[in-house]
Amino acid sequence: MKFKRLKTLDLNILHQKNKVEMANKRMKTYTLSEMKDMYIGKHGTSERDEYEYELRMDIIGKMIKQARQDRNLTQQQLGALIGVQKSQISKLESSANSATIDTIIKVFKALKAEVNFRVKLENEFVQLV
Repeated sequence: MKFKRLKTLDLNILHQKNKVEMANKRMKTYTLSEMKDMYIGKHGTSERDEYEYELRMDIIGKMIKQARQDRNLTQQQLGALIGVQKSQISKLESSANSATIDTIIKVFKALKAEVNFRVKLENEFVQLV
């Protein structure tokens, strides 16, 4: 009986010691930017540039789809407004990678959406007057 109590006491002490050690060891956290650097590549690498480009095009596609749905238009109706087939609107909405800027502007204009571009040269934004 005495040994059983000592064994329980030892286990409790070990458990408390482990709790203290775990509290002292904090899990390393990373920012999203750090994770991108580690798993996709650092800014300026071709892999990172390609990822950022595809992400932007995906966001543009989702914006087009949301704006079209907000205006209760079908893909076919939007296509007719700008003179393209329904399939091209579908491609735009799934990813605007193959679209020209002209096509994207036409789509947003048909959706009565305002489009703004921000151009940054040598760490300064360029404004067109």
